[in-house]
Amino acid sequence: MDSFAAVERALRGAAPHELPDVVRATLVKHYAATAVSLLMADYGATTLRPVDVLPSAAEPMFVHASTPGRAFGAQRPQVSSGGTPPVVTAHLPVTVRGDRLGILSVTLPGARYSPEVLSELGDISEILGREIVVAARDTDLYLRARRADRLTLAAEMHWQLLPGQACSRPEFDLGAQLEPAYAVFGDTFDWSTSADHLTLTVANGTGEGIEAALLTSLAVNALRNARRAGLGLVDQACLADQAVYGQHRGAAHLSVLLLRFELATGRIEVVDAGSPRVWRLRDGALEPLEFEAQLPLGMFEDTIYQAQYARVLPGDRLLCVSEGVCDATSPAGERYSERALARAVTSTRLLPASQVPRALLQELAGHCARPPRPEDDALVLCLDWHGRP
Repeated sequence: MDSFAAVERALRGAAPHELPDVVRATLVKHYAATAVSLLMADYGATTLRPVDVLPSAAEPMFVHASTPGRAFGAQRPQVSSGGTPPVVTAHLPVTVRGDRLGILSVTLPGARYSPEVLSELGDISEILGREIVVAARDTDLYLRARRADRLTLAAEMHWQLLPGQACSRPEFDLGAQLEPAYAVFGDTFDWSTSADHLTLTVANGTGEGIEAALLTSLAVNALRNARRAGLGLVDQACLADQAVYGQHRGAAHLSVLLLRFELATGRIEVVDAGSPRVWRLRDGALEPLEFEAQLPLGMFEDTIYQAQYARVLPGDRLLCVSEGVCDATSPAGERYSERALARAVTSTRLLPASQVPRALLQELAGHCARPPRPEDDALVLCLDWHGRP
């Protein structure tokens, strides 16, 4: 524990851009590590990329074809051993409240490895993740490491708007993904938790490029402003509607689904403003949740919204998808939501919520049998509900 405490102190005192070097130096000093590397997941969650102050010559690793990738997907340490003299390499998830950031890989002499050491390294990777989240406010190092390609300006704006790509609490697990990750336009999501509630926003954007990104940013920030002022879900929708209409006078509008979950009961308050679609998987049966669709935000002046109600039970899985998913067609003209979506949801039912969006979007690409065009941005959000005892 003295070694663990020394590494923890060093990480907490490190400059934002020095975290990779500090974790490497302290693990070498206190754990006799022979190799240490920090890998960050790219925006598409398909590769793990090394983090260095200077551009790295190391090749990225594919999530689905590497040992670090298996640790990232399963969110459990992966350990391998071999060599003469024997060495042990541990690949440890770097995750913050369910949001998967990357992998810390540590190679130790076989004589220095033990289950206790592995547990300490797991705690160090968690501390490192929290320090990265804080440090990202002050340096671009970790954001640059996530980029397998150059982001469009619209995508840059969108990724800065998002709360993360996953979130976990005892009551629920949540994961979401946008695609194409490097050229998204208007689709987006947002969430916020408190002691008693989870509030979700899923937006189905319209338009292209900067105009679409600006419209979505305006609506999401108006919703956040109302929520942080303590307003209820209906008033949040009304304030955001006024903000969008005041800016665009009806020439642009945004379809949004607002959901507010009571963590103690699973009761959901819903405002469906021309929203994305919602499916519920319960006891192996997939069915759409139908709400009375109301006007999108900003379509007319002084729109009045009303709340509707539903309930989730422990073991339920909810899936929110945008039009880019539902309306995607196969070469034969079959819409994805007709049959392929149900097959994909069934085939991914054993995956954790954080992995489901990526898996469904990969199934979508296979259904379409072509790479998605930049204007066909798509969103999948998955919520697994556990409830409280």
